[in-house]
Amino acid sequence: MTADPAADAVPATAATEVEFISLTHTNASTELTPIPSRGIDLPFVRRYVRTLEDAGFDATLLPYGSSSADSFVLASAVGQLSERLKPIVAVRPNTVFPTVAAQQLATLDQLTEGRAVVHLISGGSDAEQARQGDYLSKAERYSRTGEFVDVLRRSWTETQPFSHAGEHYRFDNFGPGFPPYAAAIPISIGGQSDAAFEIGGRQADIFSFWGEPLADIAAQIERVHGIAEAAGRSDRPRIWVTFRPIIDRTDELAWAKAHDYVDRISRTFETGAFRNASKATPQNVGSQRALEFAERQEIYDRALWTRTAAATNGQGASTALVGSPETVAAAILDYIDLGASLVSIRGYDTLNDVIDYGRYVLPLVRQELEHRKATGRRGTLQGEHPGALTTAGRS
Repeated sequence: MTADPAADAVPATAATEVEFISLTHTNASTELTPIPSRGIDLPFVRRYVRTLEDAGFDATLLPYGSSSADSFVLASAVGQLSERLKPIVAVRPNTVFPTVAAQQLATLDQLTEGRAVVHLISGGSDAEQARQGDYLSKAERYSRTGEFVDVLRRSWTETQPFSHAGEHYRFDNFGPGFPPYAAAIPISIGGQSDAAFEIGGRQADIFSFWGEPLADIAAQIERVHGIAEAAGRSDRPRIWVTFRPIIDRTDELAWAKAHDYVDRISRTFETGAFRNASKATPQNVGSQRALEFAERQEIYDRALWTRTAAATNGQGASTALVGSPETVAAAILDYIDLGASLVSIRGYDTLNDVIDYGRYVLPLVRQELEHRKATGRRGTLQGEHPGALTTAGRS
């Protein structure tokens, strides 16, 4: 029987250019081994950023929380500590006026010679928003984000002073604003609510997802693209997916490590620094979906594991990809085949995982992408169909 050539063809939805993202940590504390410190360990940050760049990552997220280090200041530091890493600044629109944010981001872009990216967080928790004086409803928060995006872009592109009178912001004769380095700064939006999809599909350059089963995320990507098309856009938002891979030399060793990790993570969230987060019912739809997937089943597709999401009560990006470097690389390619062109992978053993991803996972994915570019066909890395793996060593 002859092989079907179409089976090896690269899917029409597959991304052709893929960038890898991580997240910059400010000290050595992890969910596996919490350290009772909230300060910045500067030598650790220097080493972490240098390791990200050495490992071949393209960008790093600087997260934002009401009690965390400031994301703008960290992004500026990352920009100066690296040569090519793109600092992705997480910004909550309630914390900064949009013309000021435009000025800050353009300054960062100038200092990094065009590397700045912004990720807007509308806010998924009423309690967290209230800590900094934000009492808008969820729908109002997303409406504000849409207006924020409009003001950002006008601040970067208008060549004459302009005024604005919207639902959430009003000002007179601003500008022209401080310009970015070369072009407009990419704007990322994430979320799983209807409002998030509407704003992201209509206005975002990038739409961000947490790791979900392939069939579910394919439907979500189609939804974002449909909204973009209905809005009359000639382009589509790039798709960003996030995972927490757990790798080892073989699938069996990786699953043993994964079960050890989830036991330690569970203890951290039950009795440690994150214990309050493990009790409250999450308000944001992304966390609710993560918990629903975890309740439905533990393993999806090639390597997606949901017990880590259950252990953290769906807090943040917490779904894992488990297996050997080959298995995890193949799983990442499954999402690239759906159209993901920004892949965020960050581990539970933060710094050591960055090193391992750079040595063993990123090269495999990039080798496959180069093969596709040269031949127009898949390589052998994804030879085993998702879902075909046995559950040996997983329970």
